[in-house]
Amino acid sequence: MSTATIPLFPLQSVLFPGGYLPLRIFEPRYLDMIARQHKAAQPFGVVSLIEGGELRRRDEASGDGAGFVRERFQDIGTLAHIDWLESQGPGLLQIRCHGGQRFRLLRSECLPHGLWMGEIELLPDDVAVAVPADLAPAAVLLQTLLHNLEQGAAAVDLPFQPPYQWQDSGWLSNRWSEMLPLADAERQRLMQLDNPLLRLELVADQLDRLGLPPQGR
Repeated sequence: MSTATIPLFPLQSVLFPGGYLPLRIFEPRYLDMIARQHKAAQPFGVVSLIEGGELRRRDEASGDGAGFVRERFQDIGTLAHIDWLESQGPGLLQIRCHGGQRFRLLRSECLPHGLWMGEIELLPDDVAVAVPADLAPAAVLLQTLLHNLEQGAAAVDLPFQPPYQWQDSGWLSNRWSEMLPLADAERQRLMQLDNPLLRLELVADQLDRLGLPPQGR
């Protein structure tokens, strides 16, 4: 598999392939990186935080206060491709991204100004698997949810964006994984699964627990 070195953006969330990620960028360590990646039409890597926060903070518990709170993150992440960027004044960028290919982090390094760089290997895309008949109502349910969200909402504010692939198990399971009220660790586990049909079956189990079982089950 191919490897590359890319800038990383640790977040307290999980980005799925095909997912929608709007961000406001104001930290100095990310402003130049995002502008550079956008100009070069190159993605950055999103990894889910295990320890630390999205904002870089000084560690007040350290003796001289010169250190920073430790940041630790998952070693499986997703490429984020920038679709739109707008400067909203000095030190503030607004961007919209979509999730691309998943990757495994081989090693990472924090640069002096706080930006993380990672050597990654790309992971295979989901194999295309049609949604089986017994899970098809999960697609209908998500379509209904999207229709309800569209009422009075701007398109850019919707949680997922076209192209819609209602009959693809991987795409459908990814969108439900983003929407369901799950802990980040559970979301990460679903994102890491290589089997899209298994991911969709686990999503259907979650829908059952919420009292929203696909009718064909």
